[in-house]
Amino acid sequence: MTPEVKICGLTRAEDVEAAIAHGADYLGFIVKAKSSRRLSVAEAARLARPAKGIIPRVAVTVNEEAQTIARIMSDMQPDYIQFHGDESPEHIAEIAKTYRVKTIKALPIAAADDLLSAMAFSGFVDLLLFDARPPKGEAQRGGHGLSFDWDILKGAPLPKTWLLAGGLNSENVGNALATGAPILDVSSGVESVPGVKDHEKIETFIQCLH
Repeated sequence: MTPEVKICGLTRAEDVEAAIAHGADYLGFIVKAKSSRRLSVAEAARLARPAKGIIPRVAVTVNEEAQTIARIMSDMQPDYIQFHGDESPEHIAEIAKTYRVKTIKALPIAAADDLLSAMAFSGFVDLLLFDARPPKGEAQRGGHGLSFDWDILKGAPLPKTWLLAGGLNSENVGNALATGAPILDVSSGVESVPGVKDHEKIETFIQCLH
């Protein structure tokens, strides 16, 4: 079965258009978090608006305050909120209940034990996202272009639907497919420079899945 694709870290309207045109299944916008792809709530709302009702839009957050979550929900109206920080299962479940929004929890993976710990979120969120653990001392939670050992996933008690992220590109997508990931989350692997998507790379990445 061909996996779905999430293009994350979108910062330009033309890149949103290209992602939709080439068949992306989810669009990711990093809101206020420390990142070279960071957007304000207003910027994320503006970029996400044309895709409403066409393709699911994901607001990516890191340990965000309740006031900002409220603004994201009122102004951007995302289909999903992705939590990329130290949020607890209960905290995420409360936000999902309050706003009736679907949720994604990103979890840093470096060893098999990390994967087992991630299962604590199963049942509290709609989707789990497995990403490479960032380098020591690095404040940016994702988008480093780093992968973890995908063999860790073999035989693990994974949920039915989950996302694989971390260093994905058209050259290693074959190995990514071998993991059985239902959704592939790509950012730096389809960029020319951080925050600027390469439309040809987006097209090539998605074509490699077929």
